[in-house]
Amino acid sequence: MAAPRKAALGFIFITLLIDVMGWGLIIPVMADLIAQLKGIPVNEASTYGALLLSVFAITQFLFSPVIGNLSDKFGRRPVLLSSLLGFGIDYIILALAPTYGWLFIGRIIAGITGASFTTATAYIADVSTDETTRAKNFGLIGAAFGLGFVLGPALGALLATWGIRAPFYAAATLCLLNCIFGYFFLPESLSRENRRPFEWKRANPFGSLKFLTRHPEIGGLALGFFLIYLGAQAVQGNWNFFTIYRFNWSEKMVGISLAVVGVLVGAVQAGLTRVINPKIGNEKSIYLGLSLYALGLVLFAFATEGWMMFAFLIPYCLGGICGPSLQSIISGHVPSNQQGELQGALTSLMSLTTIIGPLIMNSTFAYFTSDKAPFYLPGIHFLIGAACMLMSIFITYRVLSQEKKTL
Repeated sequence: MAAPRKAALGFIFITLLIDVMGWGLIIPVMADLIAQLKGIPVNEASTYGALLLSVFAITQFLFSPVIGNLSDKFGRRPVLLSSLLGFGIDYIILALAPTYGWLFIGRIIAGITGASFTTATAYIADVSTDETTRAKNFGLIGAAFGLGFVLGPALGALLATWGIRAPFYAAATLCLLNCIFGYFFLPESLSRENRRPFEWKRANPFGSLKFLTRHPEIGGLALGFFLIYLGAQAVQGNWNFFTIYRFNWSEKMVGISLAVVGVLVGAVQAGLTRVINPKIGNEKSIYLGLSLYALGLVLFAFATEGWMMFAFLIPYCLGGICGPSLQSIISGHVPSNQQGELQGALTSLMSLTTIIGPLIMNSTFAYFTSDKAPFYLPGIHFLIGAACMLMSIFITYRVLSQEKKTL
Protein backbone atom coordinates (compact mmCIF):
# COMPACT_ATOMS: atom_id res chain seq x y z
CA MET A 1 0.00 0.00 0.00
CA ALA A 2 2.95 2.34 0.57
CA ALA A 3 3.69 2.86 -3.14
CA PRO A 4 0.05 3.61 -4.16
CA ARG A 5 -0.31 5.94 -1.18
CA LYS A 6 2.86 7.80 -2.13
CA ALA A 7 1.66 8.11 -5.74
CA ALA A 8 -1.73 9.37 -4.53
CA LEU A 9 -0.09 12.03 -2.35
CA GLY A 10 1.97 13.09 -5.35
CA PHE A 11 -1.25 13.53 -7.33
CA ILE A 12 -2.80 15.56 -4.50
CA PHE A 13 0.27 17.79 -4.36
CA ILE A 14 0.07 18.43 -8.11
CA THR A 15 -3.69 19.09 -7.82
CA LEU A 16 -3.15 21.70 -5.10
CA LEU A 17 -0.26 23.21 -7.04
CA ILE A 18 -2.39 23.54 -10.18
CA ASP A 19 -5.20 25.05 -8.10
CA VAL A 20 -2.88 27.77 -6.80
CA MET A 21 -0.99 28.22 -10.08
CA GLY A 22 -4.15 28.50 -12.18
CA TRP A 23 -5.20 31.96 -11.07
CA GLY A 24 -1.56 33.11 -10.91
CA LEU A 25 -1.12 32.08 -14.53
CA ILE A 26 -3.94 34.29 -15.79
CA ILE A 27 -3.62 37.35 -13.51
CA PRO A 28 -0.94 39.00 -15.71
CA VAL A 29 -3.24 38.98 -18.77
CA MET A 30 -6.72 39.24 -17.19
CA ALA A 31 -6.73 43.04 -16.96
CA ASP A 32 -5.86 43.55 -20.63
CA LEU A 33 -8.26 40.80 -21.74
CA ILE A 34 -11.20 42.40 -19.93
CA ALA A 35 -10.29 45.83 -21.30
CA GLN A 36 -10.04 44.36 -24.80
CA LEU A 37 -13.37 42.51 -24.62
CA LYS A 38 -15.23 45.49 -23.16
CA GLY A 39 -13.48 48.03 -25.38
CA ILE A 40 -12.63 50.28 -22.40
CA PRO A 41 -9.48 51.58 -20.68
CA VAL A 42 -7.83 49.29 -18.14
CA ASN A 43 -8.79 51.49 -15.16
CA GLU A 44 -12.48 51.16 -16.05
CA ALA A 45 -11.98 47.43 -16.60
CA SER A 46 -10.95 47.02 -12.96
CA THR A 47 -14.61 47.17 -11.88
CA TYR A 48 -15.44 44.28 -14.21
CA GLY A 49 -12.41 42.41 -12.88
CA ALA A 50 -13.77 42.84 -9.37
CA LEU A 51 -17.08 41.28 -10.43
CA LEU A 52 -15.23 38.21 -11.71
CA LEU A 53 -13.33 37.87 -8.43
CA SER A 54 -16.49 38.31 -6.39
CA VAL A 55 -18.67 35.88 -8.33
CA PHE A 56 -15.94 33.24 -8.02
CA ALA A 57 -15.66 33.89 -4.26
CA ILE A 58 -19.45 33.80 -3.81
CA THR A 59 -19.85 30.49 -5.61
CA GLN A 60 -16.87 29.04 -3.70
CA PHE A 61 -18.38 30.22 -0.41
CA LEU A 62 -21.76 28.70 -1.22
CA PHE A 63 -20.65 25.46 -2.86
CA SER A 64 -17.47 24.44 -1.01
CA PRO A 65 -19.38 22.91 1.93
CA VAL A 66 -21.78 21.27 -0.53
CA ILE A 67 -18.95 19.71 -2.53
CA GLY A 68 -17.18 18.69 0.68
CA ASN A 69 -20.29 16.91 1.91
CA LEU A 70 -20.75 15.23 -1.47
CA SER A 71 -17.23 13.83 -1.12
CA ASP A 72 -18.28 12.30 2.22
CA LYS A 73 -21.14 10.54 0.42
CA PHE A 74 -19.62 9.53 -2.94
CA GLY A 75 -15.90 9.50 -2.12
CA ARG A 76 -12.99 11.84 -2.73
CA ARG A 77 -11.94 10.53 -6.15
CA PRO A 78 -15.01 11.52 -8.23
CA VAL A 79 -15.17 14.95 -6.59
CA LEU A 80 -11.48 15.66 -7.22
CA LEU A 81 -11.70 14.57 -10.85
CA SER A 82 -14.88 16.60 -11.38
CA SER A 83 -13.18 19.61 -9.85
CA LEU A 84 -10.19 19.34 -12.18
CA LEU A 85 -12.51 18.86 -15.16
CA GLY A 86 -14.49 21.93 -14.11
CA PHE A 87 -11.37 24.05 -13.85
CA GLY A 88 -10.18 22.81 -17.23
CA ILE A 89 -13.51 23.74 -18.83
CA ASP A 90 -13.38 27.13 -17.11
CA TYR A 91 -9.95 27.95 -18.55
CA ILE A 92 -10.99 26.82 -22.04
CA ILE A 93 -14.05 29.11 -21.83
CA LEU A 94 -11.82 32.00 -20.71
CA ALA A 95 -9.34 31.28 -23.51
CA LEU A 96 -12.06 31.28 -26.19
CA ALA A 97 -14.33 33.93 -24.65
CA PRO A 98 -15.62 36.27 -27.40
CA THR A 99 -17.30 38.58 -24.86
CA TYR A 100 -16.99 39.55 -21.20
CA GLY A 101 -20.12 37.56 -20.35
CA TRP A 102 -18.29 34.34 -21.17
CA LEU A 103 -15.61 35.20 -18.61
CA PHE A 104 -18.40 35.50 -16.07
CA ILE A 105 -19.78 32.07 -16.98
CA GLY A 106 -16.33 30.52 -16.75
CA ARG A 107 -15.70 31.91 -13.27
CA ILE A 108 -19.07 30.64 -12.03
CA ILE A 109 -18.26 27.13 -13.29
CA ALA A 110 -14.85 27.27 -11.59
CA GLY A 111 -16.40 28.49 -8.34
CA ILE A 112 -18.97 25.71 -8.28
CA THR A 113 -16.59 22.88 -9.11
CA GLY A 114 -13.48 24.35 -7.53
CA ALA A 115 -13.56 22.59 -4.18
CA SER A 116 -10.33 20.74 -4.85
CA PHE A 117 -8.64 22.25 -1.79
CA THR A 118 -11.31 21.05 0.65
CA THR A 119 -11.51 17.56 -0.86
CA ALA A 120 -7.74 17.27 -1.26
CA THR A 121 -7.20 17.97 2.45
CA ALA A 122 -9.85 15.35 3.27
CA TYR A 123 -7.99 12.88 1.02
CA ILE A 124 -4.76 13.59 2.91
CA ALA A 125 -6.51 12.91 6.22
CA ASP A 126 -7.90 9.64 4.81
CA VAL A 127 -4.52 8.23 3.74
CA SER A 128 -2.50 9.42 6.75
CA THR A 129 -1.94 6.50 9.09
CA ASP A 130 -1.04 8.33 12.30
CA GLU A 131 -0.44 11.78 13.84
CA THR A 132 3.16 11.99 12.62
CA THR A 133 2.43 11.15 8.98
CA ARG A 134 -0.66 13.38 9.06
CA ALA A 135 1.42 16.43 10.03
CA LYS A 136 4.01 15.56 7.41
CA ASN A 137 1.42 15.02 4.70
CA PHE A 138 -0.45 18.24 5.52
CA GLY A 139 2.86 20.02 4.98
CA LEU A 140 2.23 19.36 1.28
CA ILE A 141 -0.48 22.04 1.40
CA GLY A 142 1.91 24.78 2.49
CA ALA A 143 4.53 23.63 0.00
CA ALA A 144 2.01 23.64 -2.87
CA PHE A 145 0.77 27.12 -1.96
CA GLY A 146 4.27 28.56 -1.67
CA LEU A 147 5.47 27.05 -4.93
CA GLY A 148 2.24 27.85 -6.77
CA PHE A 149 2.31 31.54 -5.85
CA VAL A 150 5.80 31.80 -7.34
CA LEU A 151 5.49 29.55 -10.40
CA GLY A 152 2.00 30.68 -11.47
CA PRO A 153 2.68 34.38 -12.10
CA ALA A 154 6.20 33.69 -13.41
CA LEU A 155 4.90 31.17 -15.95
CA GLY A 156 1.99 33.48 -16.80
CA ALA A 157 4.45 36.29 -17.51
CA LEU A 158 6.47 34.04 -19.81
CA LEU A 159 3.44 32.70 -21.69
CA ALA A 160 1.98 36.21 -22.09
CA THR A 161 4.75 36.99 -24.58
CA TRP A 162 3.11 34.43 -26.91
CA GLY A 163 -0.30 36.06 -26.73
CA ILE A 164 -2.94 37.25 -24.31
CA ARG A 165 -4.82 33.90 -24.41
CA ALA A 166 -1.79 31.59 -24.05
CA PRO A 167 -1.85 31.37 -20.20
CA PHE A 168 -5.49 30.20 -20.29
CA TYR A 169 -4.66 27.34 -22.65
CA ALA A 170 -1.70 26.39 -20.43
CA ALA A 171 -3.88 26.35 -17.29
CA ALA A 172 -6.54 24.27 -19.07
CA THR A 173 -3.92 21.78 -20.30
CA LEU A 174 -2.49 21.32 -16.80
CA CYS A 175 -5.94 20.70 -15.29
CA LEU A 176 -7.10 18.27 -17.96
CA LEU A 177 -3.84 16.29 -18.04
CA ASN A 178 -3.97 15.92 -14.27
CA CYS A 179 -7.62 14.86 -14.51
CA ILE A 180 -6.75 12.16 -17.07
CA PHE A 181 -3.83 10.95 -14.97
CA GLY A 182 -6.03 10.80 -11.86
CA TYR A 183 -8.74 8.88 -13.72
CA PHE A 184 -6.32 6.05 -14.42
CA PHE A 185 -4.07 6.10 -11.37
CA LEU A 186 -5.79 7.79 -8.38
CA PRO A 187 -7.31 5.28 -5.91
CA GLU A 188 -10.32 6.11 -3.75
CA SER A 189 -9.32 7.00 -0.18
CA LEU A 190 -12.71 6.85 1.56
CA SER A 191 -14.01 3.32 2.11
CA ARG A 192 -17.72 2.66 1.60
CA GLU A 193 -18.31 1.82 5.25
CA ASN A 194 -16.97 5.28 6.26
CA ARG A 195 -19.26 7.23 3.94
CA ARG A 196 -22.36 9.04 5.21
CA PRO A 197 -25.59 10.36 3.67
CA PHE A 198 -25.63 13.88 2.28
CA GLU A 199 -27.39 16.38 4.59
CA TRP A 200 -28.21 19.92 3.49
CA LYS A 201 -28.04 21.26 7.05
CA ARG A 202 -24.40 20.19 7.26
CA ALA A 203 -23.67 21.90 3.95
CA ASN A 204 -24.78 25.34 5.16
CA PRO A 205 -22.03 27.88 4.30
CA PHE A 206 -23.32 30.35 6.92
CA GLY A 207 -23.29 27.81 9.73
CA SER A 208 -19.65 28.41 10.62
CA LEU A 209 -20.25 32.15 11.07
CA LYS A 210 -22.80 31.38 13.81
CA PHE A 211 -19.88 30.19 15.90
CA LEU A 212 -18.72 33.80 16.37
CA THR A 213 -22.11 34.83 17.78
CA ARG A 214 -21.75 32.13 20.44
CA HIS A 215 -18.36 33.53 21.49
CA PRO A 216 -18.70 37.30 22.01
CA GLU A 217 -15.31 37.34 23.79
CA ILE A 218 -13.56 36.98 20.41
CA GLY A 219 -15.89 39.28 18.47
CA GLY A 220 -13.56 42.29 18.53
CA LEU A 221 -10.52 40.24 17.60
CA ALA A 222 -12.46 38.59 14.78
CA LEU A 223 -13.38 42.06 13.48
CA GLY A 224 -9.69 42.99 13.53
CA PHE A 225 -8.94 39.79 11.61
CA PHE A 226 -11.65 40.65 9.05
CA LEU A 227 -10.25 44.16 8.53
CA ILE A 228 -6.76 42.81 7.82
CA TYR A 229 -7.96 40.63 4.97
CA LEU A 230 -10.34 43.31 3.70
CA GLY A 231 -7.48 45.81 3.53
CA ALA A 232 -5.29 43.27 1.74
CA GLN A 233 -7.81 43.19 -1.13
CA ALA A 234 -6.43 46.58 -2.18
CA VAL A 235 -3.40 44.64 -3.42
CA GLN A 236 -4.84 41.21 -4.21
CA GLY A 237 -7.80 42.41 -6.24
CA ASN A 238 -6.35 45.37 -8.10
CA TRP A 239 -2.56 45.00 -8.42
CA ASN A 240 -2.62 44.17 -12.13
CA PHE A 241 -5.10 46.89 -13.08
CA PHE A 242 -3.30 49.58 -11.08
CA THR A 243 0.24 48.82 -12.30
CA ILE A 244 -0.80 48.50 -15.95
CA TYR A 245 -2.72 51.80 -15.76
CA ARG A 246 -0.29 53.78 -13.59
CA PHE A 247 3.08 52.60 -14.91
CA ASN A 248 2.15 51.06 -18.26
CA TRP A 249 3.46 47.68 -17.14
CA SER A 250 3.36 44.78 -19.57
CA GLU A 251 1.79 41.43 -18.72
CA LYS A 252 5.32 40.09 -18.25
CA MET A 253 6.17 42.77 -15.66
CA VAL A 254 2.94 42.10 -13.75
CA GLY A 255 3.78 38.41 -13.62
CA ILE A 256 7.33 39.04 -12.43
CA SER A 257 6.10 41.37 -9.67
CA LEU A 258 3.62 38.77 -8.43
CA ALA A 259 6.33 36.10 -8.43
CA VAL A 260 8.39 38.46 -6.24
CA VAL A 261 5.38 38.76 -3.92
CA GLY A 262 5.26 34.97 -3.70
CA VAL A 263 8.94 34.75 -2.77
CA LEU A 264 8.66 37.50 -0.13
CA VAL A 265 5.48 36.07 1.43
CA GLY A 266 7.04 32.61 1.52
CA ALA A 267 10.17 33.96 3.22
CA VAL A 268 8.11 35.82 5.83
CA GLN A 269 5.76 32.92 6.60
CA ALA A 270 8.38 30.17 6.54
CA GLY A 271 11.24 32.00 8.21
CA LEU A 272 10.77 35.49 9.63
CA THR A 273 7.58 34.76 11.57
CA ARG A 274 9.31 31.92 13.43
CA VAL A 275 12.17 34.22 14.40
CA ILE A 276 10.36 37.45 15.32
CA ASN A 277 7.31 36.05 17.08
CA PRO A 278 9.16 34.16 19.86
CA LYS A 279 11.29 37.24 20.54
CA ILE A 280 8.65 39.96 20.80
CA GLY A 281 5.47 37.92 21.40
CA ASN A 282 2.12 37.75 19.63
CA GLU A 283 0.76 41.14 20.64
CA LYS A 284 3.77 43.18 19.52
CA SER A 285 3.99 41.10 16.34
CA ILE A 286 0.41 42.13 15.53
CA TYR A 287 1.05 45.84 16.02
CA LEU A 288 4.37 45.74 14.14
CA GLY A 289 2.92 43.73 11.27
CA LEU A 290 -0.16 45.90 10.88
CA SER A 291 1.98 49.05 10.96
CA LEU A 292 4.18 47.64 8.17
CA TYR A 293 1.09 46.69 6.17
CA ALA A 294 -0.27 50.24 6.51
CA LEU A 295 3.11 51.77 5.62
CA GLY A 296 3.44 49.62 2.50
CA LEU A 297 -0.07 50.50 1.34
CA VAL A 298 0.48 54.23 1.81
CA LEU A 299 3.75 54.00 -0.13
CA PHE A 300 1.99 52.13 -2.96
CA ALA A 301 -0.62 54.89 -3.11
CA PHE A 302 1.94 57.62 -3.75
CA ALA A 303 4.48 55.70 -5.86
CA THR A 304 5.51 57.68 -8.93
CA GLU A 305 7.79 55.13 -10.65
CA GLY A 306 7.30 51.44 -11.36
CA TRP A 307 10.48 50.35 -9.56
CA MET A 308 9.09 51.84 -6.35
CA MET A 309 6.37 49.18 -6.28
CA PHE A 310 9.05 46.51 -5.99
CA ALA A 311 10.81 48.41 -3.20
CA PHE A 312 7.57 49.05 -1.30
CA LEU A 313 6.67 45.37 -1.47
CA ILE A 314 9.29 44.77 1.22
CA PRO A 315 7.57 46.59 4.12
CA TYR A 316 4.17 45.44 2.88
CA CYS A 317 5.10 41.74 2.79
CA LEU A 318 6.90 42.02 6.13
CA GLY A 319 3.49 42.94 7.53
CA GLY A 320 2.58 39.27 7.10
CA ILE A 321 3.91 38.55 10.59
CA CYS A 322 0.66 39.89 12.07
CA GLY A 323 -1.81 37.33 10.67
CA PRO A 324 -0.52 34.16 12.40
CA SER A 325 -0.03 36.10 15.65
CA LEU A 326 -3.60 37.40 15.73
CA GLN A 327 -4.93 33.96 14.78
CA SER A 328 -2.91 32.47 17.63
CA ILE A 329 -4.38 34.91 20.17
CA ILE A 330 -7.92 34.26 18.91
CA SER A 331 -7.33 30.51 19.17
CA GLY A 332 -6.25 30.94 22.78
CA HIS A 333 -9.76 32.16 23.64
CA VAL A 334 -11.44 28.95 22.49
CA PRO A 335 -11.34 25.41 23.99
CA SER A 336 -9.36 22.77 22.11
CA ASN A 337 -12.49 20.82 21.17
CA GLN A 338 -13.86 23.87 19.30
CA GLN A 339 -10.77 24.80 17.31
CA GLY A 340 -12.12 23.24 14.12
CA GLU A 341 -15.27 25.35 14.30
CA LEU A 342 -13.20 28.45 15.00
CA GLN A 343 -10.94 27.93 11.98
CA GLY A 344 -14.02 27.35 9.83
CA ALA A 345 -15.48 30.65 11.04
CA LEU A 346 -12.24 32.53 10.33
CA THR A 347 -12.07 30.95 6.86
CA SER A 348 -15.63 32.15 6.22
CA LEU A 349 -14.64 35.68 7.24
CA MET A 350 -11.74 35.55 4.80
CA SER A 351 -14.14 34.39 2.08
CA LEU A 352 -16.41 37.35 2.76
CA THR A 353 -13.51 39.79 2.31
CA THR A 354 -12.82 38.20 -1.08
CA ILE A 355 -16.45 38.79 -2.04
CA ILE A 356 -16.77 42.43 -1.02
CA GLY A 357 -13.14 43.60 -1.02
CA PRO A 358 -12.51 43.72 -4.79
CA LEU A 359 -15.85 45.48 -5.36
CA ILE A 360 -14.86 48.23 -2.91
CA MET A 361 -11.22 48.62 -3.94
CA ASN A 362 -11.56 48.28 -7.70
CA SER A 363 -14.66 50.46 -7.97
CA THR A 364 -12.98 53.20 -5.95
CA PHE A 365 -9.87 53.00 -8.15
CA ALA A 366 -12.00 53.21 -11.31
CA TYR A 367 -13.99 56.18 -10.00
CA PHE A 368 -11.00 58.25 -8.86
CA THR A 369 -9.29 57.79 -12.22
CA SER A 370 -12.38 58.91 -14.15
CA ASP A 371 -13.61 62.35 -15.21
CA LYS A 372 -16.47 62.10 -12.68
CA ALA A 373 -14.17 62.15 -9.63
CA PRO A 374 -13.77 65.39 -7.61
CA PHE A 375 -10.00 64.81 -7.71
CA TYR A 376 -7.56 62.41 -9.37
CA LEU A 377 -6.00 59.79 -7.08
CA PRO A 378 -5.23 56.38 -8.64
CA GLY A 379 -3.88 54.97 -5.37
CA ILE A 380 -6.90 55.79 -3.22
CA HIS A 381 -7.81 52.11 -2.79
CA PHE A 382 -4.42 51.55 -1.15
CA LEU A 383 -5.25 54.32 1.33
CA ILE A 384 -8.56 52.58 2.11
CA GLY A 385 -6.57 49.40 2.73
CA ALA A 386 -4.19 51.28 5.03
CA ALA A 387 -7.17 52.67 6.95
CA CYS A 388 -8.43 49.10 7.46
CA MET A 389 -5.04 48.12 8.92
CA LEU A 390 -5.01 51.11 11.27
CA MET A 391 -8.56 50.36 12.43
CA SER A 392 -7.48 46.78 13.09
CA ILE A 393 -4.63 48.06 15.29
CA PHE A 394 -7.04 50.25 17.26
CA ILE A 395 -9.64 47.50 17.74
CA THR A 396 -7.12 44.82 18.66
CA TYR A 397 -5.28 47.09 21.09
CA ARG A 398 -8.52 48.10 22.77
CA VAL A 399 -9.74 44.51 23.14
CA LEU A 400 -6.44 43.22 24.51
CA SER A 401 -6.07 46.19 26.88
CA GLN A 402 -9.56 45.57 28.28
CA GLU A 403 -8.68 41.91 28.83
CA LYS A 404 -5.55 42.86 30.78
CA LYS A 405 -7.60 45.12 33.05
CA THR A 406 -10.02 42.31 33.88
CA LEU A 407 -7.27 39.84 34.77
